[in-house]
Amino acid sequence: MDSVLRAAVIYLALLIIFRIAGRRTLSEITTFDFVLLLVIGEATQQALLGDDFSVTNAIVVIVSLVAMDITLSLIKRRSPRVAKVMDGNPIIIVQDGEVLRRRADKARLDESDILEAARNSHGLTSLDQIKFAILEKNGRISIIPAGES
Repeated sequence: MDSVLRAAVIYLALLIIFRIAGRRTLSEITTFDFVLLLVIGEATQQALLGDDFSVTNAIVVIVSLVAMDITLSLIKRRSPRVAKVMDGNPIIIVQDGEVLRRRADKARLDESDILEAARNSHGLTSLDQIKFAILEKNGRISIIPAGES
């Protein structure tokens, strides 16, 4: 039972940490982010298994984590309020070619991130060509070019 409780605590702690860290953390991973995730994974493994490194304990922990994930996904499906708290909402970060600075700063995005998404998705090269840029719940930036509705 100790393993299940440790798994629940670590699962919730990681959810909170990554929610606070923001959407961009998981959507576009850099080398630094990847190394950080590996270190977090190792620290998490030690916290989850404690002193019991048996296969049985590892299976109990894995099943507990998957069960918690399924349970939370079912709760989010039934409660829009919980889904909003856990996943957030899409955020408009550019409107009519103007960066909405407070929103972009809060999401830790700069103009170059927005322009990169615009180039990748539509071949746009300047903010003037963007009607809307939206930071989606999954961390990707959607671009609606000017002239489209």
